Amino acid sequence: MKNTLLAATALTAAFGFAAQAAPEFLADVPDSVITPDEVTTKTLGKLEFFDGMPSPETVEKAFANLDLIRATTAFLDGMKIASLRAMFQGYEEVGAKPNDIVITETLMDARSIWLTPNTTTIYIGANVDISEGPVVIDIPAGLLGLLDDAAFEYVTDIGGLGPDKGEGGKYLLIHNDDETEVPDGYFELRTKTNEHWLLLRRSPNADGGTEGPVAEIKAGLNVYSLAEAENPPEETFINVSGVQYNTVHANNAEFFDEIHVALNNNPVGAFAPEIVGTFASLGIRKGEPFEPDERLKGILDEAAAIANATARSITYAARDPGVFFYEDRQWNSPFQRQSYLFLDDGARVLDDQTYFFYMATGITPAMTAPPVGTGSVYAMTARDVDGAYLDGSKTYKVEMPAPIPAKNFWSFMLYSGQTRSILETDQKSGGIDSNREGIKANEDGSYTIWFGPEPPDGQEANWAQTVPGKSFNAMLRLYGPLGPWFEKTWKPGDFELVD
Repeated sequence: MKNTLLAATALTAAFGFAAQAAPEFLADVPDSVITPDEVTTKTLGKLEFFDGMPSPETVEKAFANLDLIRATTAFLDGMKIASLRAMFQGYEEVGAKPNDIVITETLMDARSIWLTPNTTTIYIGANVDISEGPVVIDIPAGLLGLLDDAAFEYVTDIGGLGPDKGEGGKYLLIHNDDETEVPDGYFELRTKTNEHWLLLRRSPNADGGTEGPVAEIKAGLNVYSLAEAENPPEETFINVSGVQYNTVHANNAEFFDEIHVALNNNPVGAFAPEIVGTFASLGIRKGEPFEPDERLKGILDEAAAIANATARSITYAARDPGVFFYEDRQWNSPFQRQSYLFLDDGARVLDDQTYFFYMATGITPAMTAPPVGTGSVYAMTARDVDGAYLDGSKTYKVEMPAPIPAKNFWSFMLYSGQTRSILETDQKSGGIDSNREGIKANEDGSYTIWFGPEPPDGQEANWAQTVPGKSFNAMLRLYGPLGPWFEKTWKPGDFELVD
């Protein structure tokens, strides 16, 4: 470094400039600290500097790149916020106001766009909004569910795994800094946001009927202001079975508008400062108009396209072997590390978080490892045994060895590669489950399940329909999973191509 300085001094003198003596307080500056006057990068091309000071052209390139990085990060790390806001916008689309209840009285089908629902459960949901004060959630017995806040962070389980232990009861949702006196007789829930997702489930009767369970739900479930507790108003229920509406966040620049609405609908402090700062760097701020100029609009379009491709790659083409259940199978899950916070040795596994919130919805510790014989577990695949994407034009089979470790029942649901919602076919079920009438076991108690555009001869009851020209992915659910699942001594077969 000193030789370089001496050479530069001699060169200056040769061109007629006055030679400068080395400074008295000369540092020995490492090369790693110095920014050359010209740097060539693969991403931004040539970058120019005057003794470390970036040229106007370099400044323009750097800030455009920074905006792209920030916008891509806003999509990937803000996805869970947009996802829940999209759920609430779907509720608003069908006419539900905050604290109204939406319910699938005759179960779900592919007309409604949800992230990975099933068609065997009565779903009950609401946007529980405490912006005008504490809210009571009066839960009847027999429901199972959760409450997540607007940041899509866990607040509580409800039902068998919640404080009411399946017996029902009154929950009081109240802001962290609210000094309202909490009356006796409530399960008190403190929270940092205004909006919350109440998601409850109830099974149909043994014969598949839903009329009785729905009547019981309507007779007992109510969401209302604490100020109305002495004389609660009648609850509003909106049946969304068979209704065409969307609850999935945008994959284009409209995503950032969803974020803006979420910020406006919730108090300062509802979301982590880091992600709020990322949003603010793009002009997305609570209480202010979001009006990007043409330059920023182009960057947001680009970022959404890149982030969407990234999320799809993480979800459908994982490079992390840690998401796979078995070394020799395609079945995988973002919960393989057994953390609903997506933590591994204190580090947030960002790809697991992206995978979950891109593919699924509703976060609770019970999703990672429910007690043996309770709840449900999930495994997903978008690929066949050879690693090829599942193609609705082809026929596959999956072998389910006996005994299948499910106390209650098991199911396969098929989802669109585009929407991650129920695959649109002529089957309302969107898949197949062990309670299907006529489903046949093999002689040894195992099951062979078929997937394709048409059923193989004699296999109609063991078949789930796919659509030519459409990709799909499959989710295996075990309800009441037993020991062999957790011990990994039982393995479902992969999708095997038949023709």
